Amino acid sequence: MTQRSPVDVYVSAGSNVAPVENLRLACRELRKCFGELEISGVYRNPAVGFAGDDFLNLVLRFRTAESPAAIIAELERLHVLAGRVRGPDPFSSRTLDLDLLLYGDAVLSDSVIRVPREDIRKYAFVLGPLAELAPELRHPLTGETMAELWAAFDQSVHPLQRVTEPLV
Repeated sequence: MTQRSPVDVYVSAGSNVAPVENLRLACRELRKCFGELEISGVYRNPAVGFAGDDFLNLVLRFRTAESPAAIIAELERLHVLAGRVRGPDPFSSRTLDLDLLLYGDAVLSDSVIRVPREDIRKYAFVLGPLAELAPELRHPLTGETMAELWAAFDQSVHPLQRVTEPLV
């Protein structure tokens, strides 16, 4: 088995059910598993695609040599730990929603792993915190920086409000 080189990994984290508690849980557990985390600011935004409580969202970065599959398995473990129940509707309230956004500059697509995640260019609550955390990071498919993508994004579609009190 070949040893992987460590890469920068970006994960989005959101919650609208006990969000402070669940985002703290996610960051604590990810830190235990992957070590030091860099964390964006926390943003409040209305639920997208359904009527529900506002979400709190952030993006975090860590460095690891773990495979994308191992990272996704850990994210799924944390969903279970937070009591997430998946129903038939993907647009619903949730205790915790963790998504692998980027794995280095890899472009991967199969039944389980899709990086870069399409949500980066689709939702303000993903792109805004990602652009804050890594403004010069280039999107593996477009070559644009996250700051450039954010500047071109229609931010009025999914308005974000920065949460000033520290959560994590």
